[in-house]
Amino acid sequence: MADQTSASIDIAAAPAEVMAVIADFEDYPAWVDSITSAEVLTTADGRPDHVRMVLDHALVKDTYVLAYGWAPDAVRWRLVEGTLLKTMDGAYEVRPQGSGTRVTYTLAVDVNMPMIGLFKRKAEKTIIDGALKGLKKRVEG
Repeated sequence: MADQTSASIDIAAAPAEVMAVIADFEDYPAWVDSITSAEVLTTADGRPDHVRMVLDHALVKDTYVLAYGWAPDAVRWRLVEGTLLKTMDGAYEVRPQGSGTRVTYTLAVDVNMPMIGLFKRKAEKTIIDGALKGLKKRVEG
């Protein structure tokens, strides 16, 4: 992923607990502030494979479909369908950290309209920060 943004957060829970929350896409609107809808379209090996989401962010609004690939310590996605978005590629990586988990979220966003790189990075940063804070709150309760 070129021109990407990433951030990390420590969560007081085991990696498997964190991954379970990440994999529960239908629950995203409850903890990801910029996602208003998420629907699993297909599954593979018992995990969501293609998911349609509605993003309502101050800088980017779109309905899009992501394809997911799962590993024990990470999930990666890439955009397969979008109207405004032409790239929405990213990953959550989870690593044991002391008695909890360090989660790193990496994201690359590009849109089908002229947008200064600074605004794309700002959109990525606010999406990442909101998702990581929401994930921490959701997992830790």
